[in-house]
This record gives sequence, structure tokens and C-alpha cells, in this order.
Amino acid sequence: MNIIKKPSWYIDENEITSKELFDNRRIFLKLGAASLIAGSSIVEALAKENIPVPNLDYIKDKNLDNLDLNTYEQITNYNNFYEFTTSKERVAKMAHTLNTDGWKIFVDGLVEKPLELDFDDLIKKFTLEERIYRFRCVEGWSMVVPWIGIRLKDFIKYVKPLSKAKYIQFETMLDEDMFPDQGRGVFSTISYPYIEGLRMDEAINDLTILAVGLYGSSMPKQNGAPIRLIVPWKYGFKSIKSIANISFTEEEPLNSWQKENPREYGFYANVNPNVDHPRWSQKRERVLGKFFKQKTLMFNGYSNEVAHLYKGMDLTKFI
Repeated sequence: MNIIKKPSWYIDENEITSKELFDNRRIFLKLGAASLIAGSSIVEALAKENIPVPNLDYIKDKNLDNLDLNTYEQITNYNNFYEFTTSKERVAKMAHTLNTDGWKIFVDGLVEKPLELDFDDLIKKFTLEERIYRFRCVEGWSMVVPWIGIRLKDFIKYVKPLSKAKYIQFETMLDEDMFPDQGRGVFSTISYPYIEGLRMDEAINDLTILAVGLYGSSMPKQNGAPIRLIVPWKYGFKSIKSIANISFTEEEPLNSWQKENPREYGFYANVNPNVDHPRWSQKRERVLGKFFKQKTLMFNGYSNEVAHLYKGMDLTKFI
């Protein structure tokens, strides 16, 4: 008899969390009993903890791995977003300049026809899913986030790439008024627009999503509103934010950090505790909110789902 083991992210389609019937108990657990005192409404309790009232309909993640979520406050107040600043603690304060109204996503390259997609219309075409994922930064810190998004494979099917498309390239919005560091010319931290890419088999893996929210609400600006990539087995810089352009290519894209410092960064950026960064170890990580470091897992704990993608590759060479 064949026993089919459901992947850690598997969820039944009838398990929908509605904004009208919000019952995400994980958030209530994060609030704590003190916040839910007699006479306080759920909305008031959420407001006291700076958690937005949920506004997305989505399929819940069962969290079969029993991951301990970071709080909304932690997730939204410690961010890398160089378009604003190199200070992780200041990003949230500076991100107000990001205007997502009328956001468009342009799709070109090796597709049947170029597309201009309205973000608000786009997400209505897909089923939103919650994915509770580990998120590991190349700098050695990590967190656990309840993302809300759509499977990238579903998006790819919708835009109809040509068979010779081997890679998919993403670009962040280029707008100096929204992103202060983009307007600093030669003094900018990195070259813009920010670019990332995936092999097509990585892109259509079931773990890969285009995230549009977290903790049941629309994506905060400092976390990459309105839409960002999430590839949980790779270091965080692969999960590009505020996506405005998507191109399908036959050649491997040159991503931003690979362009800036090819000695330290490669195309793949898979989480690998056995391959150190040239300037620090990757064997352990600091989880936000915890004092002691913990061991880093191969592929960030998602080996069962993705190790086959790299069979036969020298992972000390293809970094």
C-alpha cells in the first residue's frame, strides 16, 4: 500500500479564514489574556498590540511543524530594505513614502504576450494561502512568519511563458520619490532596480509564493508591499520586495548582490550551514526575540521538498 505523506504546508481548501469570521487563534495567543480583558473588543485588543484588523480571505496553514511564530511587532520592525535605509530598525519609520495605490506589475520576456497587470485585480484571480515559514537572513538572524500569498506556479501558469523560458527575473519598483536611496546616484548603497531570479523548477516548486500579506492582513510597506517573493529555503535577500517587473528569460539573471559582490554572493543563495559566508559562519542563527542561537538547518529545514532540485550539484561551488 502506498502511503502519501502530506507536505508540511498542506491545507484543505475548505479551511478558509474570512475577514468577517476571523478566528486565527495564533494571534489571540500572541495577544495574551491580559489584552482580552472583560469589555475589550477583539479589534481593540489587536490595536493595542499594533496588529491590523485582518482584511484578507485565505486558506489557513495547519502549521504541522508547530513553528513558534514571531510577533507582528518583531516581523514589522526589523527589516532589510535598502531602498529606504540600511538601518533595520528605521525601515518601518521611513516606509511611509511607498505608495501602493494603483500598483501595476509588468510581465515580459519569453511569454505569449507582454502583460500589464493591476495588483488589486490580480490577487482576486487566485486563492490566497497562509504559509508559515522559517525566514533566514544571510546575516545570521531568522524569524518565523505567517505569510499570505499565492503560489508562484499558479501565477506562472496564468501568464503563459514560452517553453524556452528557463529562468524568471524579478525587479523592485524603480521610483526615487518612493525609495530615497534610489535617488542618491553614485552614493546609493547598491545599484537599482533591485533584481533577483530563480530557475524555473525553483519557481514552480510548491513552497515558492508571491506574498501579499502576513498575519491575515495586507503586506506592510516595510516588509515589501504590496507583493514580494518568498522562497523559504533560500537566504532572505532572494525574496525580493515590492515587485513591479517580472521577466521570463533563457539566460540566468544576474541578481543584485551577485553583481555587487560576486566573491560573497552567488545566484542560488540556498541556506546551507556547511558553507560559511566569507566573513562569518552560517552554522547557527539568532531567532528574533530569543537570547540563545540555534543550529541552522540545511535548506532552512525544507530539504524534503527541495533537495532533489540540486541533486548532483556541488553546493560549495553553486552558492
